[in-house]
Order: sequence, then structure tokens, then C-alpha cells
Amino acid sequence: MTPRLPQLSSDQLDENGRGYPRPQFRRDRWYSLNGAWDFALDPAAQWRAPDEVEWQNAIRVPFSPETLASGIANTGFYRACWYRRSVIAPSAAAGERLLLRFAAVDYVAKVWVNGTCVGEHQGGYTPFAFDITLLADQSRPCEIIVRADDDPHDLGKPRGKQDWQLEPHSIWYPRTSGIWQTVWMEIVPATALNRIEFTPHLARWEIGVGAWVDGVPHEPLRLAVTLTSRGTVLAADSYTVVAGEVHRRIALSDPGLDDSRNELLWSPNAPNLIGVQLDLWGERGDLLDHAMSYTALRSTAVQGDRFVLNNRPYLLRLVLDQGYWPESGLTAPDDAGLRRDVELAKEMGFNGVRKHQKIEDPRYLYWADRLGLAVWVEMPSAYRFAAGSVERLTREWVDVIARDYSHPCVISWVPINESWGVPNLTDSPSERHYVQALYHLTRTLDSTRPVIGNDGWESVATDIIGIHDYDDRPERMAKRYHADEVLPRLFKRERPGGRLLVLDGQKHADQPLMLTEFGGIALSRDTRGTWGYARCNTPEEFARRYRELLDVVRELEIFSGFCYTQFADTYQEANGLLFADRTPKIPLEKIATATAGRVAVRSDGLEQLTPVDER
Repeated sequence: MTPRLPQLSSDQLDENGRGYPRPQFRRDRWYSLNGAWDFALDPAAQWRAPDEVEWQNAIRVPFSPETLASGIANTGFYRACWYRRSVIAPSAAAGERLLLRFAAVDYVAKVWVNGTCVGEHQGGYTPFAFDITLLADQSRPCEIIVRADDDPHDLGKPRGKQDWQLEPHSIWYPRTSGIWQTVWMEIVPATALNRIEFTPHLARWEIGVGAWVDGVPHEPLRLAVTLTSRGTVLAADSYTVVAGEVHRRIALSDPGLDDSRNELLWSPNAPNLIGVQLDLWGERGDLLDHAMSYTALRSTAVQGDRFVLNNRPYLLRLVLDQGYWPESGLTAPDDAGLRRDVELAKEMGFNGVRKHQKIEDPRYLYWADRLGLAVWVEMPSAYRFAAGSVERLTREWVDVIARDYSHPCVISWVPINESWGVPNLTDSPSERHYVQALYHLTRTLDSTRPVIGNDGWESVATDIIGIHDYDDRPERMAKRYHADEVLPRLFKRERPGGRLLVLDGQKHADQPLMLTEFGGIALSRDTRGTWGYARCNTPEEFARRYRELLDVVRELEIFSGFCYTQFADTYQEANGLLFADRTPKIPLEKIATATAGRVAVRSDGLEQLTPVDER
């Protein structure tokens, strides 16, 4: 019997424990398609049409077929895979549209509905949707078929940590093919809000609003925007929609006193969110569309050699997070798993994470917004420099910025890591121009956040100089970064990782420096096949070495932030503070004390650090 999809509200979880996939654009009529689908592997990509497919198995969406959670657990090489599901489509009233949405499919997705191809999408980390209103016949089941093409050997596409060898090696992990985030249906009006964008302007005490409308009729439209905080209406304005768009700045009443202002500012220690209600009105006063969202008032920038949050210097204590789970790969087991990862980072004394080589599920960013955790967004790398890889990575990076732009937790953008994809950066003008172009493109799309053009070394265009240094001797780290005239020596002679830090030392001399990868101390339950940049044999030794290293790094005034490697063990890498199942290797309170020292939170939500000696 073909199942009928239950209607969910935006604050409900589906039967698989997953929340509404667009937490900053919430509607109350969504229908989850997560769960059992028919499935077929297509190793040579030989089947070109749905009627050629030999359906072999069932798969549990949204877990990739490489994972145990999917029920397939095939980590071999295959160029394509197929999905099929039949459901009774939700009934759209006259004038409404039925959308089929995908949060992420790796890498090229082609979709058929009831035998008709509705479209194709390229890019493994960004969402897409198709209007299937005319194809969802209520008199018969709605058959959805998805073909996902994902060449395991293609090094020219953004792939992050997905290995191109059969077995994971070095710092690379199993591949992620096909559907790996939520699939759902949604009913929207004929004239509907499609996208919303918020830009806080702290200096002017304003919130910038951008809104885009689909299906605009030949009549005047008005968008009403209501902002609320702690039950109080901050602003309630309406604007004329021009050519399907609205771009306005909403001025808030400045409370004047610092204590009152601080109640509205967002920071990791005071994650104050501003509720947003969006109502789209027609010419005759009829409500055409309604959605709920949120934003925050906060600023991120660099001033001289410091990173500043809300116009105050802020020491970033980040942890590098690969975002993998033992049985489900890149996909969190459920919404509770995403929330718990945010909580664990905070409980270990960090005020932020550097999401490494992964564009994270928007539900993670929602919990970071709500619970208070800063996030560096980093584009998964391609590993070959060619015209095709440049075009593919750039296009997807633009989509990533558009998707995550409005999240308060996002405080910086990182398009390139460790010269991956630009291996001849020191000698190749083309590769240098590419990194510079990505930096300036990112600054063009978002002028409000710092951009790290190439994190780790060989900076050619950046707001922050990131340094990757896995020296396991704290005394050497102290000497390297605590000597007289340290900047000229660092830029001219020191080469952490064997690379020059900057390719033009003079013009970067006044920028913030951050130690954006270090540590990597391994402690594993089973030492066979696992590694780290340094190894311990007991929890006691692990606690001591972590504390000694962090004691040095926290006191290095040259740095405006640091990022420890890493959050949790990930496959063969045993250098996490947590085991892969998120069990702490040593008590969380010991990790937190070593990470942060003693932290006093001020009334503005920022921090004041004082030293601690637990020896």
C-alpha cells in the first residue's frame, strides 16, 4: 500500500528524528521523505533512464550508501546510484504549488516524477528544489526517482575529505555518495517568499532585510516584517515589493545604556536571537504567504592585529570539527546528535568550531545560533587545478554563502585550505589569482565577515593569517611565537608545515594571526591502524599533555585565536578530544579548564580570561 505522508509543522521532528531543514525559513506544511527508498548501485553508470534500472535493495534516506546507517554499507567504487519512492502526494489547493526539495545530494542529481524529468542539480553540499505541482496526480501514487552521479576518482570537484583511494588513507575518509541530507515536500502559495537575507549593522543599530518573491502577479505586493525580542516588538514595518524583491534597513530603537544594549547583542556567551515574522500581502489585503525566521544583532571584523566581536577584541577558542559519525558518515544520526555536538564543544571550553572540509547541515547552524557557538565555514576542496574545477568550486561556494549568510553563528568564510587545489601557488600566477579572486568574490558577496583566502600557509589574500603547526613540544611553540620581533622572523624564516606563511610578508604584517591547526594528540582504544600527530598511552598522560600545550598557546599574545585539532576521533585519526562515539577521553571539566583557563563573562556577553594552574 502506498503511504500517505503526514503533515508536519516547522517545530516537529519527522519519524527519523530530523527537524525542519530550513530553520531560518520556517513554514508549517512540510512532508518528510526520509526513510525507506528502493535503491540500486550503478558502478559503471550504465543505466541512463529509470526504466533500465534493476532495483536491488532498500536504503534508509538520508544516509549515504557507504554508511552502516543506510543499510547498504558499500564503500566500494561506483559512479552512480539510483533511488525510488512512491507516496501519496499531499494535496495542493487551487493556486498552491507543491515543491520537492533536497537538502544535499552528492554530486550530480537528476530527478524524475511520474516518468517526467523535472531537472538536474550539480554540487554535493547545497540545496535545490523542483516544482512538481502539475505532475503530482492525486488519482495515483507519486513516483519519485533520483539518479546520483558521483565519480569516485574525480579530483576536480569539491569533495573535501572524501578519499579517492579504495580504503581511507592518511587524513582522508570514506566517500559520501547520493542523498545525504533530508528530502521533503512542501506546499507554498502561487505567490510566495523564496529567500530571506539578514544583515546586522551594529554601528547603526539596524537590521538589513533582503527578500525575494516567486510567482509575482501583476499587482502591488507588500511585505510586512515584525521583529521581536523577549516578547517585545522591536519593529513592525511593511515595504512595497519591487520587481519581486525587497531591500530595506530596519532601524531599531537604541536603548542607550550598555546593559540594555547588551540584552540584544548575540555572542557565544549570550546568544540573543531576534524573532522575525514575514507576511506577504496582496493588493486586496489578502495574506498570500507567511513564514517565520530569526536574526541577531552582532558584528564580526578585524581591527589591526585583533579579531573583534561586537566591536570588542575577542579571543577565539575554536576546535576543528570534521563532522563525521561512526555509523552515519557526514550525516548526523538525528537532530539530537547535531545539538549534542554543539553542546559538547561548549562544554569543552570552546567558543567556536572550524567546520573542516564540510558544509554542515543547517540544523547544526541553527543549534549553534540558539545555544551560542561561533562557526568558521570552510569550502570542501577540489584537488586539481583546472578550468572545470575552478568553475565548479566557485559556483558551489556562491551557493554556500547564500545558504548560510544569515546565520548569526557564522563569523568567517574560508574558501581554500592548505593550498589544496592550488598546489603550485608559490610559482603559478594563475593559482594566485584564483585564490585572490575567491577572496574578493567572498568579500563582495559578504562585506560583513572576515575571509581567510587560504588557511594554513601561503596567504596571498586574507583578513586573518592562519597558521597550521603540529609541533608537539610546548616549549618550542613558546619560543617560536614568543620571541622578539617575531613577525619578521615568522614571515621570512619560519615554515610551519614546511611552507611559507605569506607570499608577501610586508603587506600582511598588521593583520591578525591565529593558530588555526595545532595539537592532534592521539589516544585510542585500539592503536592498530590509528594515528595522530603525537601519541599518548593513558588518559592521565593525555590530560597532562593537552593542558601543557594549551597553557602555552593561551598565553601567546601574538595570536588572536586558536583552533585545536580535533573535536572527535574520525576513522583512522585518533586525535580527537572525544572518541568517535562522542565519549570524552578525559572528563569534560578537565578539558574545559585547560581550553579556557578561568573565564568570567561580562555583561556584554564577551569574556575576560584569567590564568589557572591546576598542577
